[in-house]
Amino acid sequence: MYAPFPTSPLPAQRTGPGGGTGRGFAVVDVETTGLGRTDRVISAGVYQLDPDGEVTDHWYTLVNPERDPGPIWIHGLTSEVLEGAPTFPEVADEFAERLRDRVMVAHNALFDWNMISREFSRAGLRAPVEQRLCTMVLARDLRLPLPNGKLSSLAAHFGVSQRQAHHALDDARVLAEVFRPSLALARNGGVPLPLTTCVAVTDLGESAPAGPSRGSWSSSYRPARKRPACPYPNPGRWVDGSPLMQGMRVAITGDTATDRELLEDRMIEAGLHIASSVSRLTSLLVTNEPTSWSGKARKAREYGTPVVGEDAFLQLLREVAPHPGA
Repeated sequence: MYAPFPTSPLPAQRTGPGGGTGRGFAVVDVETTGLGRTDRVISAGVYQLDPDGEVTDHWYTLVNPERDPGPIWIHGLTSEVLEGAPTFPEVADEFAERLRDRVMVAHNALFDWNMISREFSRAGLRAPVEQRLCTMVLARDLRLPLPNGKLSSLAAHFGVSQRQAHHALDDARVLAEVFRPSLALARNGGVPLPLTTCVAVTDLGESAPAGPSRGSWSSSYRPARKRPACPYPNPGRWVDGSPLMQGMRVAITGDTATDRELLEDRMIEAGLHIASSVSRLTSLLVTNEPTSWSGKARKAREYGTPVVGEDAFLQLLREVAPHPGA
């Protein structure tokens, strides 16, 4: 079993007051059995930071997923190592206290949030996280000269050494060490922190077919799925009070309680076009946070694109009108 790493010293520079919410930040990394919505958390590391980005505590736990641990050649956690570990419900309360009243910080944060949120939902709980911050997005907003979005590239930029990649606590340590100078750059440069409101995941994937999860373990990022082209031309914008129509270009941004892939599957089955961005041709934007900082939400406000929430969109998906040329 891995021994927890001690808290590593961070550079002496302080970032000044403010910039966080509540008690500060919780820098998180989880290792999982895979990338799909049926996969499980098998270890978690959390570094607690005060609003200035100073480390105040750290925590690590193994989690017994009570199933095959997945790619042990990546995370090194075998069934034998995990056999005596606590299950997620047994660590949920302590994990929650590490997150409570803090902004959750993670690299590719949507993935970590979805995994953590599902585990809390399976335990009959809600993860006590209101906002998260993705360091990939922050690095982009800071215009850091990185060759790619990997944590190793961000670590190399700030001179932070990785001791054991894909160990949850060491990845969280590395992220904590690169987050503080990133936080300082954002404050000093007047760059808003890309905070995202967290929506609890309710789709636990329990009805998903068994089998290997989608994705590749060559990186920690969820690869894009190749979708079939929509066979219908765009009939124009959606009008409030009318049904969706086949061929309409629909974009989604922000958190959704329903798994994004499941939503996209249903859109394709209904004959809708999945739009990866918002333009003047976009028929509809689906978001639970219409005033967010995201590029899609900003473009929708600029173009006057109709916007609906997830619940309303699910209702609209029930009856999509045939394309007039069909």
